[in-house]
Amino acid sequence: MRYAFVPLAFGLGANAYVARANTQCFKLSASGGASGVLGQLDDGQNRVGGNHPTGCYCLDGNSGFTDSNGRGCILTPPTTQFQCDVGATPTNGFAVSSSGSVTYNGSGKFYACPVNDSGEYNVYTTPAPGQTKCVEISLGSAGSCGASASQPAGSKPAGSYPAATPPAATKTKPSETPKPTPEAPKPSSPAPGMLQESECVPKVVTVTVTQPMAPPVVNNPAPSQPAQSKPAPPPESMPAPPASQPAASKPAASMPAPSKPAPSAPAPSKPAVSGACPQDLNGNYQYPHLIVPVDSEHPDKAYGTSYNGTISAHICTIFNFDIPASYAGKTCSAMFMLPKKEDLETSDYTISGQGECTVSKLKGNANVQTTWSNAPAKAGDLASVELSPGNTYTVESGDCEAGKTVSYEICGSGDFSINYFQDYNPSPIGMYVRQC
Repeated sequence: MRYAFVPLAFGLGANAYVARANTQCFKLSASGGASGVLGQLDDGQNRVGGNHPTGCYCLDGNSGFTDSNGRGCILTPPTTQFQCDVGATPTNGFAVSSSGSVTYNGSGKFYACPVNDSGEYNVYTTPAPGQTKCVEISLGSAGSCGASASQPAGSKPAGSYPAATPPAATKTKPSETPKPTPEAPKPSSPAPGMLQESECVPKVVTVTVTQPMAPPVVNNPAPSQPAQSKPAPPPESMPAPPASQPAASKPAASMPAPSKPAPSAPAPSKPAVSGACPQDLNGNYQYPHLIVPVDSEHPDKAYGTSYNGTISAHICTIFNFDIPASYAGKTCSAMFMLPKKEDLETSDYTISGQGECTVSKLKGNANVQTTWSNAPAKAGDLASVELSPGNTYTVESGDCEAGKTVSYEICGSGDFSINYFQDYNPSPIGMYVRQC
């Protein structure tokens, strides 16, 4: 997911908005179609109603909101839901007037969309797609809270979680901003752009394969919602893969598998690989700390980090996972999850054409300077799959490579293409490493 800090400024006059050098911390309240002080779920979602613990939001000198847990507050694409994620770079564009009213990009209009029939609402800057009961609201200060107003600009409240930093092997910089890419995605589809390095991603798991290449395990797990904080969405955009693009040549070591016709219906479940972890995120799991697309049509162009996975005949996506040392002695499974669109809440994807996707493990790790030309060599292909909505594919299972960074690459073939927003909210979508 991609997130950028939203500039919040304070007014010296009734209609003026001026950035303050000191961090200001507030409780926020909603009024209008839905009212109440904003509370927070454990994963950082901000809600009106529901008697959740009251949120505390700090506006620093960069005009960005960070909550009292140190999570950057963002507008998740494509829905624009207002939430706070671990390691996320806050979205820019917010301001607070001298009277306490909150605006985003100069507008005081926000929207509350119900999540149940018990009076709980998520907060958005635009009505949530597909929801007909969203109501217009205003946001304002409900009093000070948390960190001191004299805190230096740009600092986070005491006890805050530092922005996630990729492992040394990836040589990424949390403060680095992804570079814009040629084509921006349409609003109705996930933004296939580069994501900010400070993207919130729990430490990732490295998987040691102890079995030879085997057919991927396919299953259709029920949607699950882990308690972990949600990763940030992507910035600008990665070139969207054309619906029909001839496969480009890449060194043999990383050439995608020959195309095969895609199945007209989801592939049937296959028996689980011996010792594989459950095909869900109900236990310990790792979200990719770095997602990097590479394009054979622009072999020397570094697109930087992304919140999206883009796969086609000429675009591959590399995923870095940092495996916690605490996973030592445990089993890890790498899996790709592709739910049906109707099961998604905060993500989206576009998929077209036919062809296989080849999942490979790499000998090294990607970083923000990784291109098609300098991408790490393959350690070997793990699986070739025809991605079909409603399935989860286990591509590797074995001893967790605790304390290390492991990288996987997915390449397409034929005229197949998919662009999706990596997201763990129900239903999870994308590449994950599950520990069991």
